[in-house]
Amino acid sequence: MRRTGWMAALVFLVALCLRPAITAVGPVLGGIGAETGLGEGALGLLSALPLLAFAAVSPLVHRMATRFGDDRAVLVALIVLVGATLVRSYAGDAGLWVGTFAVGAAVAVGNVLTPVLVKRDYPTRISLATGFYTAFLTFAAGAGSALSVPLAHLVDWRFSLVVWGGLALVVALAWLPRVAGPSSHARSLDPVPVPHHPSIWRWGTAWLATAYMGLQSTTFYVVVTWLPTIEGTWGVPAATAGLHLSVVLLLGIAGGLLIPRLLRDGVDQGPGMVVATAPLAIGTLGLLVWPGALYLWLALLGLAQGASLVAALTMLSLRARSHGEAAKLSGMAQSLGYLLAAAGPFAAGFLAERTGSWAPTLALLVGLTAIQTAIGFVLGRGGRR
Repeated sequence: MRRTGWMAALVFLVALCLRPAITAVGPVLGGIGAETGLGEGALGLLSALPLLAFAAVSPLVHRMATRFGDDRAVLVALIVLVGATLVRSYAGDAGLWVGTFAVGAAVAVGNVLTPVLVKRDYPTRISLATGFYTAFLTFAAGAGSALSVPLAHLVDWRFSLVVWGGLALVVALAWLPRVAGPSSHARSLDPVPVPHHPSIWRWGTAWLATAYMGLQSTTFYVVVTWLPTIEGTWGVPAATAGLHLSVVLLLGIAGGLLIPRLLRDGVDQGPGMVVATAPLAIGTLGLLVWPGALYLWLALLGLAQGASLVAALTMLSLRARSHGEAAKLSGMAQSLGYLLAAAGPFAAGFLAERTGSWAPTLALLVGLTAIQTAIGFVLGRGGRR
């Protein structure tokens, strides 16, 4: 049964919980390392752990939702997220690692199912609803990063990270009414029978969507992790570089809200996919060849990051023929996509360390975003097949 009104809109509140518990970690890594004795390598692995959890858990989400229902699965994920933030902050050194992985696992469930809920509850406005969902997601990501250090100064880094479990608890309480009634039954993912279709892993369009999602995520996490460091090599003060990153994230909200009109169902989405993605290639190329126009390239990166995320999530919904197929496609794309994304920041840093310059990393990003643009065009023209 489709949700309407404010009950359907609760999915946007879930989006508020899916990033800050992760983006809040980076700014306080120094404090974590100073207290726990972890070196840079271990801290890098700690930062990548949620992405590895995404890759491990995403393929399993459809089975969980089929058994318990999509609404109940989201509620369980929110409750696990609350517990995971507590364990991460207050269960000692082992809890730091276990809790961090559990945070990623809980968020993975939300990552996979929220596009499915958007498809189910907003079937005639998928791209617009996805734009609003992404705006909430992006805003929360920026808030987690921006508030992390002030909250740590107020108490300590443990409090700074556990706060986001409190947000998840509030949203879980608001979500409770959605688990009542037949719409939360396990069959809710596929309320209408659809013709038999091959396994999602044999579906060419699924691999295109997976490649697009993976490249989009890789670029995003490389930029979030290393952009302030790259700017530092150009003489930009650390505080200013951090502000630049916040602006990039906030511009993603505008990009995500503007692109849906080019990705409507029933029209050729190929040109819209190019509009969403090509500025990534232009922006990274600009950083490489003309860093003096920094603000122009940052604006392009910010707008395109938001637009390309909406494009990726919209394709997961539009290319699926049912809610169940959407969950399978989302699980596949996010599992392999985040596995690639987890390797991205490490590979970028390793390349810069070995060459002594960030130019090869930027050149690599130019190539990856150009490939992403081409894949997006083909995916947009592909239809449901």
